[in-house]
Amino acid sequence: MEKPVKQAKLSDIILAQLETMILEGSLKPGQKLPAERELAKQFDVSRPSLREAIQKLEAKNLVTRRQGGGTFVSDKILGGLSDPLFALMANSNESQFDLLEFRHGIEGMSAYYAAMRGTQADFDEIQRKHDNIGTAQLEDSYRLEAEAVFEFYIAICAASHNAVILHLANSMAPLLIDNIEKNLTTLAKRPDVFGQISDYRTRLMSAIVSGKPQIAWGASHRHLAFIEEVLLKMSQENSRMERSIRRMKRPKVDTN
Repeated sequence: MEKPVKQAKLSDIILAQLETMILEGSLKPGQKLPAERELAKQFDVSRPSLREAIQKLEAKNLVTRRQGGGTFVSDKILGGLSDPLFALMANSNESQFDLLEFRHGIEGMSAYYAAMRGTQADFDEIQRKHDNIGTAQLEDSYRLEAEAVFEFYIAICAASHNAVILHLANSMAPLLIDNIEKNLTTLAKRPDVFGQISDYRTRLMSAIVSGKPQIAWGASHRHLAFIEEVLLKMSQENSRMERSIRRMKRPKVDTN
């Protein structure tokens, strides 16, 4: 005799939906969940079933409850990807170029898949984040500009609809923002390149929202390759200058 199919509990169905929302980034680390009444209405379920699902999420350490403050997506979900080594990387000049190479891969892939899979809502968000970079530039703060640039790339990662890319990028947020800020600070010595960087970024956005994956990948590569090339040239120029200064400071040898 065939065994009857066991019906899934309603709380498990709700649990799976909430887990999917966390995985795809609809619910972000640290974000407060809507009130139980609102969530129950959204899922069209009873509050006891919803409460049971949230308890299961809490048991998995995916959400935390704050007394009188509500329920929040855990901000330690990506804690396993954090490491004290990140602090060392942030202060290493060589690691800054390693990070640029890493960004070549992850930003190129996300741009490709965003152009392929992005929805109109995704494209609108990418456009909005792109515009925010210009607003941040008016504040004359490289930190704010770096955060705005990172948010632009996160919008592209979200549009790729690849959960691994999105959460990996988010897990490295402090390191990547520091990298962008350091690059901007260094490039400030060459203000003529900022207009070119903005043009590259605009071309990247246009390729994505036009749904052209290969062109988007190429635009991402050219953008970062340009930044890397300028930084390398500046690094070489600084090295030559330092050698010249050291030579000038050498004590003269008395031949008498």
